[in-house]
Amino acid sequence: MVCNRCILVVRQELDKLGLEVKNIKLGEVILDRELSAKEENALGNALVPLGFEIIDDKKSRMIEQIKNIIIELVHHRDNDNKANLSEILSNKLHHDYNYLSSLFSEVEGTTIEKYFIAQKIERVKELLVYDELSLSEIAFRLNYSSVAYLSNQFKKVTGLTPSHFKQIRADKRKPLDEV
Repeated sequence: MVCNRCILVVRQELDKLGLEVKNIKLGEVILDRELSAKEENALGNALVPLGFEIIDDKKSRMIEQIKNIIIELVHHRDNDNKANLSEILSNKLHHDYNYLSSLFSEVEGTTIEKYFIAQKIERVKELLVYDELSLSEIAFRLNYSSVAYLSNQFKKVTGLTPSHFKQIRADKRKPLDEV
């Protein structure tokens, strides 16, 4: 789950199945009890057509937590954390960053840093499309050291300059779960 609408959809499916939710947040649902195999199968069948899946192994849960922390940092907070990404992940997940990084690379086929950059570039695209902020304001919001650094990274990832992207902006954004 990568957004509040995702949480709403999952909650509705859980309600339809009569499952009592203790807590639900991005990427995680805590139920009041363990599911039977039949209930888990029914839930999986309800969620898959909606683009969700049940993740029940430890590695996959850890990867999902890493992604959700990065999405939260990039898309739901503006320049409120100057801490290093490795420190944030280590502190929130209570694991050494080297372990998290190795696990992420092994499972996802890319590094945490590249995933983080991809999320930041998607956020830059979003802010460019909204056309409410200057490039320097966007750079500040996303903790880039300079507009030039943001522009270089944007071009490296997208093949376009931010100003060119702003001009053509049609259909160039990706859903967060496809980044």
